[in-house]
Amino acid sequence: MTSTLPSDIDLPARYALAQRVAQQAAERGLAYYLGREDLDIEHKAGDRRDVVSAADRALEDFIRAELQAAFPEDGFLGEESGSTDLQARCLWVVDPIDGTACFVNGLHNWCVSVGMLLDGEPHIGAIADPNHQELFHGMLGLGAFVNDQPLCVSPATHVREGLLGVGTFYARGTEHFIPFLTQLLAEGGMFLRNGSGALMTAYVAAGRLLGYYETLLKSWDCVAGLVLVAEAGGRSNDFLRGDGLLQGNPYLVACPGVYQQVAEMIGPMLDQD
Repeated sequence: MTSTLPSDIDLPARYALAQRVAQQAAERGLAYYLGREDLDIEHKAGDRRDVVSAADRALEDFIRAELQAAFPEDGFLGEESGSTDLQARCLWVVDPIDGTACFVNGLHNWCVSVGMLLDGEPHIGAIADPNHQELFHGMLGLGAFVNDQPLCVSPATHVREGLLGVGTFYARGTEHFIPFLTQLLAEGGMFLRNGSGALMTAYVAAGRLLGYYETLLKSWDCVAGLVLVAEAGGRSNDFLRGDGLLQGNPYLVACPGVYQQVAEMIGPMLDQD
């Protein structure tokens, strides 16, 4: 695939930086993971399901410092430390550990997600999974890869032909979840929830999952992955509509052959703000 890159923005350098920083942060994260018994764990806003650790904050500080040292004019939005310069043409959107609940409980389903928007559109994504030695990465117009292997979504045309990633967490939208699962099962579909929205999005791009639906997702969990899905030939809903960048939205990514089928199971809530 060919693409005309803006002459005033060094996207290749930012793409290389995203890959390096995600990989280095993941290696640091793995050291924390192996010593997780010594980590201080907190719960956000008193919610026992929503955990954060010292590792999350340390990795985000590292990523933010590396990005700002290389491109101080760029904006930044992180799950833990908030935002700066949201109006910048290049805006980095980062989740230092996506899947923290898995991380602190000794499960391998966590990753580092580093995405970048150019003029409000996802352009660069890097998702590093150190437990499986996989770096998913892509840039708009240049393809998507896991390590050096090109990514391509599934050729399936019906949900019964594979696994669908699913999830619900925040109160908003959860009333739609069980009705959706009921329809999916009635159609012979199977589902998976692994605790990391970024990884499930990457798995859609890799053809390992047919699609991934979440009743409400936050931007730091999916901006990087949206690039991968687009470059691997997949489809996504208009996730960033309205205030999606800061508040999140219902989320669906899927291979073209099942996207409409899944969207109809979800119903109108998929595109409601």
